[in-house]
Amino acid sequence: MSKGITSKSENYSKWYTDVIKKAELADYGPVKGTMVIRPYGYQIWEKLKNELDQAFKNTGHTNAYFPLFIPKSFFTKESEHVDGFAKECAIVTHSRLTHNDDKTDLIPDESSKLEEEVIVRPTSETVIWSMYRKWINSYRDLPILINQWANVVRWEMRTRLFLRTSEFLWQEGHTAHASEDEAQEESLKILNIYESIVNNILAIPVIKGIKTESEKFAGAVNTYTIEMMMGDKKALQAGTSHYLGQNFAKAFDVKFQDVDNKEKYVYATSWGVTTRLIGALIMVHGDEKGLCLPPNIAPIQTVIVPIFKSEEDLNLIKENLSDLIEKLKNNNISYFFDDRKKMSPGFKFNEWEIKGVPIRIEVGLRDLSEKQITCVRRDTSEKLFIKIDNAFRNIKNLISEIQNDMLENASNFLNKNISNVNSYENFKATIDKGGFVKCGWDGMEETEQNIKNDTNATIRCIPFNQEGVAKIKCIFSNKPAKYEVIFAKAY
Repeated sequence: MSKGITSKSENYSKWYTDVIKKAELADYGPVKGTMVIRPYGYQIWEKLKNELDQAFKNTGHTNAYFPLFIPKSFFTKESEHVDGFAKECAIVTHSRLTHNDDKTDLIPDESSKLEEEVIVRPTSETVIWSMYRKWINSYRDLPILINQWANVVRWEMRTRLFLRTSEFLWQEGHTAHASEDEAQEESLKILNIYESIVNNILAIPVIKGIKTESEKFAGAVNTYTIEMMMGDKKALQAGTSHYLGQNFAKAFDVKFQDVDNKEKYVYATSWGVTTRLIGALIMVHGDEKGLCLPPNIAPIQTVIVPIFKSEEDLNLIKENLSDLIEKLKNNNISYFFDDRKKMSPGFKFNEWEIKGVPIRIEVGLRDLSEKQITCVRRDTSEKLFIKIDNAFRNIKNLISEIQNDMLENASNFLNKNISNVNSYENFKATIDKGGFVKCGWDGMEETEQNIKNDTNATIRCIPFNQEGVAKIKCIFSNKPAKYEVIFAKAY
């Protein structure tokens, strides 16, 4: 266990916060509910953002930006949508501050009271659809495939860094289509993009499915989701893609003239992932030593720690590693050469372990005499002694191996902790123990709510594969199951 990091088994929540702070990913902001993303944490977000952005562009999407401030009246146009966000909205009522009478404080200037109060963006459907009404007239204007990188505010007093904050960063896609089939295809295409990037970049397995009526996005017809299992066996909703039908088009009167010259409402989707994926990364792969990053998301994939007593020693190490460093640079393998003075090698080893750097290279004069370097894998702590001449090829292979191993280990953990149960008593015992429960559900919202009230577990999703549902019964009511679902306690 690294110094200053609580053991996972002792206090998982404290361990999570300790890792974030010790790895310098984020810190608490001065306003309750906010966080500051520090440079190392933001580098992780940037790498993820770049992967997502390229995938969106490869599928025909373009980026735009819409206002942070939204007229309050827009939210009344889609009643189900406003009900879902009303308790989280931050409202701007005045545009200026002034001194109080004795000039000891600043107060809202009453003469600057807004004619219409504005909402600080909790999500952008309403403002975007007000613009789509201007832009869409004909089938020739469709589809519109727009993504926005932005911050959103959903007032939250129970701060949990990366998982639950009043302001967070995300991408939100908003598309408009001429047909239901095209919009449905879009929402599932995006879900597959999320799955691919989370698998291949974050090395995290997911379960794909559809949300129940009570768990879906406010204003959506269907919400598709990817669900993850964290290290404490709780679920995390990692990304959602919503088929909105014509709800927002009707609310904002967005119509187009189709090829048959008939006026029709457009069909819509919206979809997004947030900085909570960094929280997932910590909880899925982190260990007693701190953060443990898959190479494909690590800001620094390889750290080189020279062990030296003099400037002459350091120059000799640099000279012997110059070819390796050049190859790392030319092949876009990110590295850091840690020649900081007045810090012991042990201090540096500990620091880079906490920060989760996938490969640590240790090299001193004894290594040079053997014409080798020592490579240490962060994920397994395995030490490898590699000849300098073969170092680049070995490191390149090691990066791929670590990435694959981390996904495999996370997949094994997920699969090992999905249980099938045949009675409600077993269900409750399994939920208490932790993990996902796969079981039958009769499709009744009352049943879903009763189970939630009784166990704190929710239906995370209805998996797409429903082949076995005809043979099972609802775990609660014992009626024939309408769906086979995944239940779990969740963040």
